[in-house]
This record gives sequence, C-alpha cells and structure tokens, in this order.
Amino acid sequence: MEVVASCANGLHAVRKIKLTEPDVIVLDIEMPEMDGLAALPELLKVMPDVKVIMSSTLTRRNADVSLKALSLGAADYIAKPESVSGAGVEFSRLLVEKVRALGKARRDKLGRAAPRSAPGGVSGKVSPAAMLQAVRPGPAPQVRLRPVSRVTPQIVAIGSSTGGPQALLEVLGGLDSKSCLPIVITQHMPKTFTAILAEHIQKSTDFACAEGQDGQVLERGRIYVAPGEHHMLIVADGVRKKLKLTQEPPINFCRPSVDPMFASLAALYGPAVLAVMLTGMGSDGLDGARAVCDAGGTLIGQDKETSIVWGMPGAVAQAGLCSKILPLKKIADEMKHVMQGPK
Repeated sequence: MEVVASCANGLHAVRKIKLTEPDVIVLDIEMPEMDGLAALPELLKVMPDVKVIMSSTLTRRNADVSLKALSLGAADYIAKPESVSGAGVEFSRLLVEKVRALGKARRDKLGRAAPRSAPGGVSGKVSPAAMLQAVRPGPAPQVRLRPVSRVTPQIVAIGSSTGGPQALLEVLGGLDSKSCLPIVITQHMPKTFTAILAEHIQKSTDFACAEGQDGQVLERGRIYVAPGEHHMLIVADGVRKKLKLTQEPPINFCRPSVDPMFASLAALYGPAVLAVMLTGMGSDGLDGARAVCDAGGTLIGQDKETSIVWGMPGAVAQAGLCSKILPLKKIADEMKHVMQGPK
C-alpha cells in the first residue's frame, strides 16, 4: 500500500487526484474551504471508478451526511475513534482492511494487477506498463447451487456490510410491506449510524423500520435493524418470536455480526428461513449461513459484478450454500417468488 497524496481540504484533493490517480480516497467530512460532501461529486467527476471511504466522528449529523455520501457514490464509511487508546488500534485495523479490500475490488474490475512491493512492504519502482499489466481472467469458477426450500418462509434475514446501505434500499424498495414477512437486518455499522440507516429505510420504502429493541415482538411487514455494538438474535416466547440483544464479544471483528442472527433463525425456524447475503467485506455470516442451509432454509447471494466488495456473498457462494446468486436488481423479485412458497 502506498499513500500517494495527503490534502488539507477537498479542493486540494480534486487537484491532486488528476496527478496521482489513486485506487482509494479516504475523505473527511469536516474540512475547510471544501468539505467532504462537496468534494465527493467533484472527485467522482474526475475518476468515476475511484473508491471513496467517508470518515467522520460519531455524531448524528455526520452519520446522516455519511449515508447521504453513500447515495452520491461513496463506497464505504469509517467512524473516527473518540479516543486514541484501544479504539485507535481498532480504527487502524479497520481502515487498512477497508482500503485493501476496496483497492483490490477496483483493480479486479479494471483487470489490473496490484503494484509489486519491495522488501519490507514499501512499493518498489515498477514501470507503468508492469503496474497496469492486465490480469488474464481464468475460467469462471463453477459454483454449486442448493435447491430452494420446500417450506414457505416465515421470516426474512439480510446480512450486509461494505456497500450495504444502498444495496438494502434497492432490495427493500422492490418489496411490498403489506404482503411481507418480518425482516431482520444486520448491517455492519457503528452506533448512531444504525439508527440513521433505519430512518433512511423507512423514508425510502413503504416499510416501518427501526433499530431492534431487546424483547421486541416481531410483526409482519416491519423491518428490524441490529443496533450498533449489539448482536441481534431471534428467540421464542411461547408462540411469539422476539428480539434478543446481546453485547457478547465481537464475532469476525464485528458487532453486530451476521453469524449469530442467522444461527438463531436456523435454530428457531428451521427450513422456514429466507436469508439474503448482500455486498460486504470479509466472511462474516458464513457460519450462520451454513446453519440456515443445514436446517433446510433458503439463501440468496448477491453476484460479484454488482457487489462493491464480493467478500461476504462470495464466501457463501463459493461454499455452495446459495440457492440463487443474482444481480442486485433481481434479488427482490426472487425474494417475492420464494416468499410465495412452493408451487
């Protein structure tokens, strides 16, 4: 990894991007002269395929601005730590992970090899021709698909991460709340951000949507978003199903994590689960998806071409757990088809 420019404000960044052609830009929201939200469209005009990570402190306003930036073309966001102690270490790990994943995703789509590194991890001098050498694509991997469950679903569960907010709006906008099952969502997001996400979903769809609350009883046609810093599980209360929030340690570095949500549904609903894995970094949700499939449920995965990062959906697809692997725009129609039950 090489830092090719560091800019004091958005205006300088717009000037520098033409000279440096980065794969990834980390863009602060609060800057003098030209802030991040104003700079974002200008940067994308110069390099439409550059991956932009919005960075902000954990305030309600900044969470709202970050989600607006995602709708304008930013690829991801990261919340700045409130202190430089233990939280700073986690911020560093997460930032590097996001930059590497998004940089690789951009180069994969452009058919470019990653720059070679000199010993010690410092980029060596490589000719432009070698740096931009096209990678010859091999044959597409043969992915094994599972049959759709023969049991009519009783609940829908969605897992997502990088690129997830916009993907969620696309999918949920294609569903009808009046005929829909309860929907539970785990999106990798910090506190404050998940509440704003739920508000955005409610404004953009015809669903009632909010952060899940501990002990809340599930209802048809409603969406429940796992709150930041909490795992969200579904448990039985007699004949009713309700939410259970925990602050158990992070799983796959994530809290909320998709794994415990999927696993709790598999144990409770068996084959009557419709699970969906959308774009995201890493492999969180793989174990939970395996539990859903072992119980006879149905899993739909987003395809590589429409994913910002094909990490989470790629992991379940390559493990042979999906019944369908679809472009983002076709997922809602397939969900409606599955929710109708076997013919």
